[in-house]
Formats: sequence, C-alpha cells, structure tokens
Amino acid sequence: MLKTNNQHIILPAFIKPAEVEATHQAGRKNKFTLPKFDLLQPLRKKLDNLEIQNRDFAHFIAKLIPAQCPFERDIILFGRKIAHIPALCQLNPLYDQFVGLRFRALCYLVDKCGEDIQNYC
Repeated sequence: MLKTNNQHIILPAFIKPAEVEATHQAGRKNKFTLPKFDLLQPLRKKLDNLEIQNRDFAHFIAKLIPAQCPFERDIILFGRKIAHIPALCQLNPLYDQFVGLRFRALCYLVDKCGEDIQNYC
C-alpha cells in the first residue's frame, strides 16, 4: 500500500506538474476573492437589449448620440496647433452601449426603412 500524506501523485508521462500546480493555486485564489458588484450592469443590459422598431425613435437616437466625441479638439493659435484635447467619451462607463445603440438605430434606418444615413455620419 502506498502512503502519500495528502500529497498529489504526479505521473509525468501524462500530466505536467506545472499544470497541476497552476490549477491547484487557481482553486485556492477563487475561494477568497470577493465577488465584483457592478452598479451599472442593469442599465448596460437594458441598453443592450433595447430594440429599435420605430423610424422616429431611430432618427432620435441617431441625432442624440454623436458619431464622434464632441470634446476632441485641436487648439490652434495664430495658425499653429499648440495643443490637442483627446477624445474623452471613452471614459464614459456606458460608451460601448451608446455606440452600439446608435449603430443599431442606423442599421434599422438602412435595412428596414431603406434610408440614406450619410447626414448622420
């Protein structure tokens, strides 16, 4: 009879010891991590699940959400660019949901309504 003293028996022909240790360590870490709670997750889900089914609503969304960040600017003084303000919209925690909603609205206008959306770009 083989006594192991609660140690893992590793068969190097089939299992690499590093893989066993990595999975064992990962199991220990998951026990003590706190669950992450995101306050904006319900709003994100609601925006992602919002379906565009009305032409007027699609026009409203396409006009409301800009195609480019309105805060991005080049500061020009006497014909020379002295500074650049980068796009700050990506700091918005709901940026991806708004961009996706605008994209779905524009796709609805093109696919279902057959409209030209060049004036929204």
